[in-house]
Amino acid sequence: MSSPILTVDISQWRRGGDAAEALCRAVDESLQTAGFLLVTGHGIDPALPADLRAAARRFFALPAHVKSRYAVAVGGRGWIGPGMEANGSADGSETPPDLKETYNCGAQTPTGDPVVDAAWFPPNVWPAEVPELDELFTEYCRQMKLLSDDLLALMSAALGLDSGHDFLGRAERATWTSNINHYPALTEVGRPEEGQFRIGAHTDFGTVTVLDREPGSGGLQVYTEEGGWADAPYDPEALTINIGDLLEYWTGGRWPAGRHRVLPPQADAPDEDLMSLIFFYELDHDAVVTPLGPPVGAANGQPPVVAGEFIMERLEAITVTAS
Repeated sequence: MSSPILTVDISQWRRGGDAAEALCRAVDESLQTAGFLLVTGHGIDPALPADLRAAARRFFALPAHVKSRYAVAVGGRGWIGPGMEANGSADGSETPPDLKETYNCGAQTPTGDPVVDAAWFPPNVWPAEVPELDELFTEYCRQMKLLSDDLLALMSAALGLDSGHDFLGRAERATWTSNINHYPALTEVGRPEEGQFRIGAHTDFGTVTVLDREPGSGGLQVYTEEGGWADAPYDPEALTINIGDLLEYWTGGRWPAGRHRVLPPQADAPDEDLMSLIFFYELDHDAVVTPLGPPVGAANGQPPVVAGEFIMERLEAITVTAS
């Protein structure tokens, strides 16, 4: 069965010409339908994510009391242990915690304002037990940021936006977070609770998300109005791209944020252990976003929002609080 999620070769857009125009039309079509794209031609050396995964597996294999030295709350930099997040709660409903653990890092471009920097640019924390994680993760994020800038420029071109109104113009000091998500096997976590997922159904919060994922029976699913929930298409040469709530708002609803979930570990694959590398891109923390009106945007008259405030509200919604 064909998927509404299209595959585009970003190198064609970088070269320009007729192929670039056709690619822009495909981007607009896929994002209107599903909020997702597969992107090839990105130029990321596959050895880098492979090496990063290997280092991350060495960290996640450490005893919990060792990993806890690097434990942080949701939104922090370091290890976010099991039971800390419930992404399905973002819409206000109560859901069981996600069946995952995470190691993350984030943007290191402080402003000099201690309040702003504590919220958006806290220092990264690196485990002494796996020293290579620092260099590998830092380089991976550097390349993901460059790609994310290209994606914002491509998406602006897909809508015919000029330089005064393009998406990239408000990402000069963009905030971002990158997660290494570990989804342990069924044999480790046990039978899921009713309604429990590796990641519950949600949309991301920012502009673009770049996902390097491993396929599996307990893997990524995407929701569309026409097809409901379906397994996301997978291409080992491609990165999976989706847009978040902030870009949906900016486009006046033309591009819905890609709703997705990661299935729980499956009984027919009890030893399946997956790892995803995820780069969440945003904008400058103080960027003011005014939704595009018709004919580009699908809605009119929506008020402007401040990017950082918009995202922080959503982060708070998915944080599991002790009862």
